[in-house]
Amino acid sequence: MEKVLNLKTYTPHIRVNDSVTKVMSDVVLALLPSIVVSYIVYGITPILVILTSVMSALLSEWIFSAVFFKKHNSVNDVSGIVTGILLGLTLAPFTPLYVVAFGASMAVIFGKLIYGGLGRNVFNPALVGREFMTVFFPTVMSSGAIWFNESALKISEIKIFKYFGDTPLFNYLDKTILNSSGAIGEFSIFFLVIGGIYLLMKDRISWHIPVSMFVVIFSGLYLMSVIGVDVNHSIGGLMLGGIFMATDMPSSPSNNAGKIYYGAMIGIAVIICWSQNIKFEYLSYSILTLNAFAEPVNYIFRPKVFGGNGVLGGRILKGTGLTLIIVFTVFLLTVLHNAGFIPYLLFIYIFYTVIKLILSKEIK
Repeated sequence: MEKVLNLKTYTPHIRVNDSVTKVMSDVVLALLPSIVVSYIVYGITPILVILTSVMSALLSEWIFSAVFFKKHNSVNDVSGIVTGILLGLTLAPFTPLYVVAFGASMAVIFGKLIYGGLGRNVFNPALVGREFMTVFFPTVMSSGAIWFNESALKISEIKIFKYFGDTPLFNYLDKTILNSSGAIGEFSIFFLVIGGIYLLMKDRISWHIPVSMFVVIFSGLYLMSVIGVDVNHSIGGLMLGGIFMATDMPSSPSNNAGKIYYGAMIGIAVIICWSQNIKFEYLSYSILTLNAFAEPVNYIFRPKVFGGNGVLGGRILKGTGLTLIIVFTVFLLTVLHNAGFIPYLLFIYIFYTVIKLILSKEIK
């Protein structure tokens, strides 16, 4: 029997009769074009990375749920497949498969199951898994060898717009359709956007988080270019994160005003990370940080109850305070990153979540 979404909060873009399986299946369909493009660029190699990630996520979820929760059908909702695909798409095409398997296992265990399962996770599971990989396999994850292999490259570019003229604009438009650099999911900006449009049409996501996030980020990029500051960024990575990661329902706000604020704050967090010379982890840090504040964002921006006497000044004051706390947290995170303390932060997270699970009534 299909599981029905548990709507704890006001979520206007989700229909009550939608099942988790239907929603997750639509996300998989939205990501399929990007997976196909990765095959066109590097052949079977990125497909093996994605398959390893998916199979490891499913196997880990099945074993963990069966042993600790006495549930044997938890993998039927397809969420493990989505986590595996999303993690795979954030990785370099030549990431060793044993590292991929480790990351996918950690994604479902410490990103989802440690909180009790689907819908209870505080953080985006795929991004949690990636941080585990970065901390436990730093040499592998920072190696240039996992990002490019000329002998395995099947196609490096596509020429469609270039036939209309050899101009920077037409060259860039061709690269939005197919580009051979970056993570597996970054090879085609065009198909990421198409996937996002599909999810919008199916009411699986709303525009509020991605649009507010992109407006802030691209405004920041423009201002940085004006003052002559060059930042390392990937448009494909921003699209993948903004459309498919930041909109993760359990770890993001459920009301539209909160979503706009949430997306804008992710954008501000990204800009702060850039200003502090965070070159690669800026989007992961930004989304995970805002994940931690999704609940207070939901509370402050909750819809006004009909007939209620909500105090606008109080909400503005709370919103201002929350913004300052988020900005401080992001700055603190960049300090910890530059000081090399992120692994210790992850170890604290592991200890805390394990103890919390042990003390809970979830284990049977």
